[in-house]
Amino acid sequence: MGFILTKMLSVFGDTEHKVIIVGLDNAGKTTILYQFLTKEAVHTSPTIGSNVEEITVRKTHFLVWDIGGQDNLRASWYSYYGNTEIVILVVDSTDRERLTLTKEELHQMLAHEELQNAALLILANKQDVKGSMTAAEISQCLTLDSISSHPWHVQACCALTGEGLPASLDWMKSRVVVN
Repeated sequence: MGFILTKMLSVFGDTEHKVIIVGLDNAGKTTILYQFLTKEAVHTSPTIGSNVEEITVRKTHFLVWDIGGQDNLRASWYSYYGNTEIVILVVDSTDRERLTLTKEELHQMLAHEELQNAALLILANKQDVKGSMTAAEISQCLTLDSISSHPWHVQACCALTGEGLPASLDWMKSRVVVN
């Protein structure tokens, strides 16, 4: 009976799904969080620690944790992994020099036991900037094709305009409906 009730609640949207947003500093994580929430760009400053907001997408509730990406904060990302259903990795598509570091952080994170069932959404941010890498280039640099243990998706986006973000939310909703 409990299983049926849980399934019914999830269909009607009363279940909250935990999402973490990670990425290197200055990738656009906080701007994306508030673009999801308010559908407009907000002025942000570097996140020290985390921000958390509830985002509802057609009766599906996401509790979204935006975690600071500075070098000294990345070591504590693991403390947010418990019960995470979706990991959003925000990549600065103009930051070619640090893409190898992003790749290392990604693969180290995905190896963590508490994320074994999490889906992965890569947001290739700053697509509005001339010379930015495409989603396909980022996918190749991060060796996403080698990831078979987690469902993943790459979405080109612009945090300032919101372009690409509705499709990201749709993908997130489709992942939790599948589960």
